[in-house]
Amino acid sequence: MEGRSSQGKRRRRGSFRVRVAVVFALQTIVMITASLMAANNVAPIGAAIAIMLCSGALAWIAVSREWIPVAALARLLDAWDPEKPDMAGLDREGGKHSDGDVSSLIRGLHGLASRIEGYSERERNFTRDASHELRSPLTVIKMSSDMLADETELSDVGYRSLERIRRSTRELEALVEAFLILSRESDQGLAEEDFVVNTVLRQEVDYARELIAGRPVELVLDEPASFALHASPRVFAVLCGQLIRHALQQTDQGTIMVTVMPGSVSVINPALDVPEAGSRRHASVDRHGFDLAIARRLSDRFQWPLELRSLPGANRVASVRFPHPQPVES
Repeated sequence: MEGRSSQGKRRRRGSFRVRVAVVFALQTIVMITASLMAANNVAPIGAAIAIMLCSGALAWIAVSREWIPVAALARLLDAWDPEKPDMAGLDREGGKHSDGDVSSLIRGLHGLASRIEGYSERERNFTRDASHELRSPLTVIKMSSDMLADETELSDVGYRSLERIRRSTRELEALVEAFLILSRESDQGLAEEDFVVNTVLRQEVDYARELIAGRPVELVLDEPASFALHASPRVFAVLCGQLIRHALQQTDQGTIMVTVMPGSVSVINPALDVPEAGSRRHASVDRHGFDLAIARRLSDRFQWPLELRSLPGANRVASVRFPHPQPVES
């Protein structure tokens, strides 16, 4: 039974091509026969031409009938919504036709759509669960460190350790936020609204200043312009925060300038010298590449072009351009 079933599958495979080939072979035979009849005066030329036209029309009708299931499948896929895959439509198309080629194509598309649907479901579950499971312990750490900071009997060593915990918590919180955004296959769940970029940037700069406490580094926000965006403020904050952290990791001393220009935000920092192996600077350079990679992925994902360039005086500039800035209502 299994051998006969496999033989039947082999016979059905390629049946569409075979039937089309048979139609055109018959049409070719009819045309050759009509041409010979006209050349040998067996039939009038008009009759031979009529036979050729009739055979061509019949061949066209036969091929069109064979193409109907393919056209129906093409219409179904043209209206396909990746967010709401029409699995029932694929099942209906598969049940209508017994052609081996079309059935194989529908089975393959059904399997692919099922895998994509499963992937989307797992992605939604992961981002929902990870958002809660990762943020909850971070919130506990932040609250506990804030309570510990109120202790008056805390030693200098304990206070410095507490500040390192708070800075590391802030960095980890930013990374978790970036990963959760990038883990989403689509932009659904990211609430968009009109917001002033200057307001969000001031908060990110304040957060970043906590990371450079005790270091000979100054972080300055320059606002010669202001503009608004209709987008996700979370995404904007994470992107700019990653660029600021990238600059912090690249600067041992000096001034980092965050500048707001019409439709763009730039971060300027003095570049480090070439680090020596095993030095503290070497570790900083390795770390900064991670921040920059996240910023690049966010800019590509949300189509906010990111440009990196060097200025005279060994300064480096990372600037993000926003294609649709809005004026700030006074």
